[in-house]
Amino acid sequence: MEVPENLLYTQEHEWIRVDGKNATVGITHFAQEQLGDIVFVELPEVGTLIEQENPFGVVESVKTVSDLYAPISGTVTAVNKDLEANPEQVNDTPYGNGWIIEIEFSNDNELEKLMSSEEYIEQCNKEQG
Repeated sequence: MEVPENLLYTQEHEWIRVDGKNATVGITHFAQEQLGDIVFVELPEVGTLIEQENPFGVVESVKTVSDLYAPISGTVTAVNKDLEANPEQVNDTPYGNGWIIEIEFSNDNELEKLMSSEEYIEQCNKEQG
């Protein structure tokens, strides 16, 4: 299971890469493995205000449909339009071309609620039993 150390993670299996006041968001390698082949990603509009821990989109796989939860509050500044035609990028490179949205976030304190790579690995191991 790939869990990059330079990212932060949510309990709902989203990752966030912070760069100043901007952040890139996607779903983790663990999440895409659990979901199976991704066939559709519902993206929010650029300019949408999102709130930490609230749904902002949907990912649909051959197995199930799952909400995407915001790891941090802010304004959506970009969406990965490539996922409309190639949703399998979430499976192929979840930490690369499979990114989902970019956010300009509004509250640094919310980062403290997120997990480090070590904490996220622990959570995944517990979920797997």
